[in-house]
This record gives sequence, C-alpha cells and structure tokens, in this order.
Amino acid sequence: MNNEDGRTLRRVADYQFGASAGEALFPPDEDLEVYRTSSGRPQQVVADAGRLVTYAVDGRFTLSPAGARRLLDALDGPAYRVVVGEDSDPFVREGRNTFAKFVQQADPAVRPGDEVAVVRDDDTLLGVGRAELSGWDMLDFETGMAVFVRHGVGPAEDGETDADGTEVEG
Repeated sequence: MNNEDGRTLRRVADYQFGASAGEALFPPDEDLEVYRTSSGRPQQVVADAGRLVTYAVDGRFTLSPAGARRLLDALDGPAYRVVVGEDSDPFVREGRNTFAKFVQQADPAVRPGDEVAVVRDDDTLLGVGRAELSGWDMLDFETGMAVFVRHGVGPAEDGETDADGTEVEG
C-alpha cells in the first residue's frame, strides 16, 4: 500500500470507528495489498491473514473477521461491540443474524447501518455485520433483528474456552 492510500484509508477508519482505528486496521509499517476497481478506487484491503475491509461505494468500510479482531484489540469496550449470550454463540459463528432478545450489551453509540462485531462477554469474536438497530434499541426491544451478520467466524476451535474457563464445544 502506498503512503497516500494508507493516509486516506486510516482517515476513513478513524472517522468511521474513532481515533486510533486507522492505525489498528492499517499500520503504516505493515505491507498491505490494496485491490482496486476498474476506475482505480480502492475496493479491498488485504493482509497476510486475509481481507481486512471492503471499501464500499458509500465511502464506509465493511469489516471482515480479521479486520474486526484488529479493531477489538485497539478499541476499548463497548466500542462497536454487540454482546450476546452463549445460546447465540453457535448461530452467530455460522453467520446467522443476531436478534434483539439475545443481546446482553451493546455500544450505546451504535446507529443503524454501523459495522459491528458480535462478541461474547469475554470479547471472543463470533461474527461481524451491520447493525439494524441502535445500541439502545438492541437492549430495549424484545423482538427484531439487531445485527445482520455478514460473516461468522466458524466453529469454536479445540481448546477454546468461555470466560469462566469452560471449554467450548466446536
């Protein structure tokens, strides 16, 4: 990624996700690949671990699980997180949507249309997607879709544990 692309992409990430998000997603010292549209506009940013983000035509990023992990490491909770209980774990991992009645916590600053990470209460990433409700409404509503899950992270890995140390079955 050239310097101009890096500065632009970091500014967009800081605007969309808050200060320091750009550095977390696109560190200046990391060699990232930028795939472009036929018109030359950046479309996808890829690291060694895989795709981090897609730069959508609306000027916002859509996250991949790899990009969400970088954000979770950089941003203090509850920023851009939707916390669900263990009952939702296997469904979100499969890429199924998250419904309001299963949301335990949510970033109150989340607005409909924002990219969010769906996590367990120990911050284990389950999936990424687009918020369909505000953070407040996710907690307030008893019905309805809270997050349109775009990517689940797949089944739990062997040896992965819950916050209380109980092994997760995958």
